[in-house]
Amino acid sequence: MSGSAPSAPDSQIDHAASLRYWNEVPANVNGMLGGYPQVSRIDLRGSMNFMAKVRRLLPNSTPGKLPLGVDCGAGIGRVTEGFLSQVCEVVDVVEPVEKFARVVRDGKLKKDGVVGDIYVTGLENWTPEKKYDVIWNQWCVGHLTDAQLVAYLARCRTALTESGFVVVKENISTDPDGEDIYDDLDSSVTRTDHKFRALFKEAGMNLIKTEEQLGFPKSLKLFPVRFYALRPET
Repeated sequence: MSGSAPSAPDSQIDHAASLRYWNEVPANVNGMLGGYPQVSRIDLRGSMNFMAKVRRLLPNSTPGKLPLGVDCGAGIGRVTEGFLSQVCEVVDVVEPVEKFARVVRDGKLKKDGVVGDIYVTGLENWTPEKKYDVIWNQWCVGHLTDAQLVAYLARCRTALTESGFVVVKENISTDPDGEDIYDDLDSSVTRTDHKFRALFKEAGMNLIKTEEQLGFPKSLKLFPVRFYALRPET
């Protein structure tokens, strides 16, 4: 690479730095949502609505709870508790930060058998060993480089049931030049919509539905948040 060429934002991602950052964050909803706990209810309701729309698009869709889901980058299990446990019989959890995973492990949903296996690892290292009805990724894939995200989604592609699907729910870059944005606070990248679509295609995933999360207070000046529902290309 020539000395004058700017490096791609995702090339600056440092997993050790990300883990250091998250290990300093309190294990509560305020910590998980970066100091905006008031968006949790709106966020969960939006996810519930999106899930219902996606399920209507699926082949052989049946009413009732999905047998097995997985909450990836689950943190303390906010999404599992507030949403996935209501639409799945069992939810596995993938979370690289031990102190967050411990909150899930010690929680009521684990004792009740609603939370299944807990994998304390980063998504870049996780290879699913089961077939899932839904693989939910929220505010976590920004910690993966582009190449890692493509490889991860390719692994997810082979870990779905016949009517299973992947959801990515993420902040979207508002860079005026249409570029991804690197955040050195937590060593993550906020990608453009265009970039996400290109990476999904590269991973052999078909985008079956996408929409923006609505309802966050404008006064908070948050990034736009977008849902993507993915199925393996046939």
